[in-house]
Amino acid sequence: MYLKSIEVQGFKSFANKITFQFHNGITGIVGPNGSGKSNVADAVRWVLGEQRVKQLRGSNMQDVIFAGTELRKPMSYASVAITMDNSDHQLPIDYEEVTVTRRLYRSGESEYLLNGVQCRLRDIYELFYDTGIGKEGYSIIGQGQIDKILSGKPEDRRELFDEAAGIVKFKRRKESAQKKLESERQNLLRVNDILSEIEKRLGPLEKQSEDAKVYLKKRDEMRSVDVNMFLLELERIKKSVSQVEEQLSLAQEQLKEAQDAYDLTKQEYEMVEQKVAEADKAIEENRESLNETIVQKEQLEGRLNLLKEQIHSARQNDENILARLQSLERNAAEHQKEQDICRKEIEENRIALEALEEKRRLQTGRLQGLQAEIEEGSRQIEAHKAAIIDLLNKKASLKAGRQKFDTMMEQVQIRNAELNQRFISLQTSESTGQESLTRYEEELEQIQRQITAFSKQCEESEEELERIRAFMQERNEMLQKKQQLHIQNRSRLESLINLTERYEGYGNSIRKVMEKKETVKGIVGVVADIIQTEKKYETAVETALGGSIQNIVTEDEETAKAMIRYLKDNRFGRATFLPLTSIRSHKRQNDGEPLKEKGVIAIAADLVTTEKKYQAVKEYLLGRIYVVDNMDHAVLLARKFRYSLRIVTLDGELLSPGGSMTGGAFKNAGNLLGRRREIEELTGAVSKTEKEIADIQRDIEQKKEVRNEVRAALEQQRENVQNQYLRQNTAKMKLGQAQSEIRSVQEQFEAIRREKESIELQVKAIEAQKEKIVSDMEQSSAERKEFECAIETRQALLEKQQEQEAEFSKTVVDCQLECANAQQKMEFARQNLNRIQE
Repeated sequence: MYLKSIEVQGFKSFANKITFQFHNGITGIVGPNGSGKSNVADAVRWVLGEQRVKQLRGSNMQDVIFAGTELRKPMSYASVAITMDNSDHQLPIDYEEVTVTRRLYRSGESEYLLNGVQCRLRDIYELFYDTGIGKEGYSIIGQGQIDKILSGKPEDRRELFDEAAGIVKFKRRKESAQKKLESERQNLLRVNDILSEIEKRLGPLEKQSEDAKVYLKKRDEMRSVDVNMFLLELERIKKSVSQVEEQLSLAQEQLKEAQDAYDLTKQEYEMVEQKVAEADKAIEENRESLNETIVQKEQLEGRLNLLKEQIHSARQNDENILARLQSLERNAAEHQKEQDICRKEIEENRIALEALEEKRRLQTGRLQGLQAEIEEGSRQIEAHKAAIIDLLNKKASLKAGRQKFDTMMEQVQIRNAELNQRFISLQTSESTGQESLTRYEEELEQIQRQITAFSKQCEESEEELERIRAFMQERNEMLQKKQQLHIQNRSRLESLINLTERYEGYGNSIRKVMEKKETVKGIVGVVADIIQTEKKYETAVETALGGSIQNIVTEDEETAKAMIRYLKDNRFGRATFLPLTSIRSHKRQNDGEPLKEKGVIAIAADLVTTEKKYQAVKEYLLGRIYVVDNMDHAVLLARKFRYSLRIVTLDGELLSPGGSMTGGAFKNAGNLLGRRREIEELTGAVSKTEKEIADIQRDIEQKKEVRNEVRAALEQQRENVQNQYLRQNTAKMKLGQAQSEIRSVQEQFEAIRREKESIELQVKAIEAQKEKIVSDMEQSSAERKEFECAIETRQALLEKQQEQEAEFSKTVVDCQLECANAQQKMEFARQNLNRIQE
């Protein structure tokens, strides 16, 4: 067993979650002062259950939680988990790996976890007893602890020696057992005190019991009388109710007639009210119409007076306007004559002006056309002169170009010969490289197939490992659940067996008698030991038995008398005995009739089973008790049979003869009758879980072996894949070099081809240029002659056009003067016309 890891989060200086992994060998944690080395030891001591704050170098337990810094918030809890390898099972637990976790919250709550399951601090202590790992063990030795051990008291050193000797667990168990014994002694003293007090009250209680029996008898008689009175009163009330119902029906008929009459009257009233409303509405409309007529009459009279005044004023205005109109007609005739004369003058001047403008426009157009022709002729002459100069320059350039092209042709032919030699050399290199490339490609393809095969094997192995891991995880989870269930069932079984053997839940006198069962042969056991029933009937049967469930069954009367003397002599209390030789079952009476009632299940004695020799005891205790499903049916059954039956429900309510009822919630959940059944069930469950745990563990071990084999195969396959990858990289490098060489050769081929094509194009271009130069030289000579002739012709025409331009300029100036005189005359006539119109 060794420490595997420590996981710390929020503890002291460890704000972030950190895991310390410890492997086989010596492991140390080094660092400068204040880096938190001692906090690791404190974390181990704390998770193992240290409760003394001073041992953790703090003032209170909240100091172990990370308190925060200027840049980080404080944590809300501290958690430490320590994991140990338990493959050698030094720790008494069925796990190969044990993880102990402790958490503390700022609210003060804390918890301990063992492999993720919540547990007690005591469980942690007991787990590490005699291992030297506990908080007081010798596995954690701090600074100065050696001197403290050597100079300490012998009692302190003895704890360390006891831990090393492996007896601490037994000493702690001894102390715990002694404490429990002392507690039991104190409980026993209190029980004896209570019994003595109860025994003193037995006499008064017997007298009170007799009084209670008389009271119950009288109460039953009074209840019978009350029932008779109730029945008589009920009959009287029924008669009164029938009379009241007749009167009610008569009153309802009268009410209906009155309601019909009221509805008819209401309809007539509504009709009359509607007619009155219509008449009021007609009167109001007529009144409004009369008022509107009066207002319209007054408005019309006012408008009539206004129109009369307007007519009188219009007549006077007509006379004045007529006189003014005659005077204006005379003046208008005179002005019209003057206007006709001025308009005639303006029209004549306008016609003359338009003729002059048209003449000037024509002469100006001709002058501009002639000027344009002169300019065009001058421009053509200058262009022809410039063209002749260009032709001379071009001819000189063409001669120089022809010499250059001859030189270029010689250079191209030399370069073409060099390229042909280089092309032949490259063809040899390409053939050699292509053979190497084919060989390398075949080798790489073979390696790739091997890699694919090995990779597929690796994938299959990994998938197999994943399936095994999932299977083992599932089995481990199942194993953990089964182990938890096994522990719970086993603890419950041991507890029930312990309770059964010590007869917990029974009276002190019963336990004292049953302690003598081994020595006194005639003691059979308590009633709960000899009868069995189904689980759903346990509550009902135990309620039906009541205190009789603790009665002691003996073989004969002698054994019962001997035990009674034993109890009396030792003042152990009282007990009820049922000797098999004297017990007689009660005779059932009318048991068939109640069983036919609704809700009745059976007689209690028929719901339990026992050995044949105990039949009388069963009938004696349960032969006259009826079991029903619920309280309502129980009450109906008791009433029908005049409260003469003893009835119990499945929920444990009890109806006794005479009418008393007992029920409510059970204060104690102990089930004396179902203990043995539960023990048998738990025994079967424990055996079943043990077998299931063994099967699961066997499956896990088998899968572990398979997993190890698959892992070994996977490692070999991965090594093979790695080797093939190395071969592949080498082959790729060689292939890449061969491809690069071939590409280089092909690029050179391509460069040579392009260069030869370029040379051919240059040759063609040079020849074409030489031919073009010869043609251009011949063409330029012909053009020169044409330009010289055109210049002579254009100069003669230009002299004639300049003479015509002078004549047209003079004519245009004369037209402009005449137009100005005509405009002055027309403006004078227009001013006279405006004056006349004003």
